[in-house]
Amino acid sequence: QVALVQSGGGSVQPGGSLTLSCAASGFTLSGYKIGWFRQAPGKEGEGVSCVLSGGGDPEYAESVRGRFTVSRDNAKNLVTLQMNSLKPGKAGIYYCAGGTGLCALDPSDYVGRWGQGTQVTVAS
Repeated sequence: QVALVQSGGGSVQPGGSLTLSCAASGFTLSGYKIGWFRQAPGKEGEGVSCVLSGGGDPEYAESVRGRFTVSRDNAKNLVTLQMNSLKPGKAGIYYCAGGTGLCALDPSDYVGRWGQGTQVTVAS
């Protein structure tokens, strides 16, 4: 079965940290850029980060730059998103998605390969 399988997430207090993982199942992740997206209830989705298939300098949304770090290990078929100094406004369901070509924080640039999503809650 071809899928992106997410893990991690959970609940944390403001200022805390969480790590999300996105693993490829049934295909090789190295051929794909990986984007991370956040969906909060009643709000428009937000592109969070993107890392190219070969790695290199990732892209980040301005609102998370300096606090979030995305990394990938193609040998392990795995991409991780380290989220530090989390704020309540960054709560929601986080999705990873695979695509080709240049990095983009637009979800329409990622067709067909999406993770199942993982909940992130930031609350006192």
